[in-house]
Amino acid sequence: MLAIPRPTTPVSPSPSPTTILPQSFTLSAGGRLSVLKTATHVSAAFDPSSTSPQPQKVQFDAIWDTGATNSVISQKVVDACGLKPIGMAIVHTGNGSRNSEVYLVNILLPNGVGCANVRVTKGDMSPDTHLLIGMDIIGEGDFAVTNKDGKTCFTFRCPSLERIDFVTPKPVHVIPRQGRNEKCACGSGKKFKHCCGKNA
Repeated sequence: MLAIPRPTTPVSPSPSPTTILPQSFTLSAGGRLSVLKTATHVSAAFDPSSTSPQPQKVQFDAIWDTGATNSVISQKVVDACGLKPIGMAIVHTGNGSRNSEVYLVNILLPNGVGCANVRVTKGDMSPDTHLLIGMDIIGEGDFAVTNKDGKTCFTFRCPSLERIDFVTPKPVHVIPRQGRNEKCACGSGKKFKHCCGKNA
């Protein structure tokens, strides 16, 4: 079982991550996926609108986890990006609670979708997992997973643009029935029964 750190006490009030590029991406698989993974770039936090040199971005595979309150990185990400902690937070895992270092990063997802100044904690994860995308990022956009014909399609866009609801039916536009003795809707001026309704 994977222990997933979940920060509960931020160092200071944490603003929502700032969207860098409001775009979207879709990933399709040839079969059904049990884990949602994307190639993701991580760097030390910086202002994306600044013209000054940007820190190096390092690519890691990220696992998308709707059960994680916030995003989590491993020691390998800390080392590769040269990150310095900005504080501590209490995190809760399947193995109990513990203190964890907090870092400020920029995360760039596929197709240029990204978030700046994201507070992440360092966590102990499985050996091949170095980044979890949590609800701090997922909640900033529209997130959907479908498995039609046994093939997983995963899509995300940020910022959120509409509500996705599979239960509430969309209104259906009903065209009123044309009366036989009414003027024809085609605009000819004739009665419907002598025009478009002649053979109906």
